[in-house]
Amino acid sequence: MTEGLMKTWTDLVQPLLRRPRQLQVAAICYRDTPKGRQVLLITSRGTGRWIVPKGWPIDGLNAVEAALQEAWEEAGVKARVERAEPAGHFDYDKRHDEGYETPVEAHVFKVRIDRLEDSYPEAGQRERQWFTPEEAANRVQEPGLQEILRQM
Repeated sequence: MTEGLMKTWTDLVQPLLRRPRQLQVAAICYRDTPKGRQVLLITSRGTGRWIVPKGWPIDGLNAVEAALQEAWEEAGVKARVERAEPAGHFDYDKRHDEGYETPVEAHVFKVRIDRLEDSYPEAGQRERQWFTPEEAANRVQEPGLQEILRQM
């Protein structure tokens, strides 16, 4: 491939072929203990890898309310929001059961846990576990999320 053709492919054609990133909301659920801050991670239903609760926007809810709803459904978290603005965002490719991926930008909200319920919509479908922020950062795969967790 000639240099000019390669530049055209890289600068013009490839960007046109990429799908735009879809928005998701995510919750970093935490608690402060005498031993320090702890972050709650859950496992994904498909691969079992460690993640934070996240999902698509929900009609009738703003972003932070949707993040709290995801934290409840996926982890049984009853919480309050530290700030209405996102603590940050990270990009990842969401894998679908049908075999394709969707590029996603997840806006992350810090939520202080008031309590954890044992009965919630996705109980039995996921594991949940407490980690220090550094341990949590080492368990998740997304570099942007790792950075946010390390700043907890």
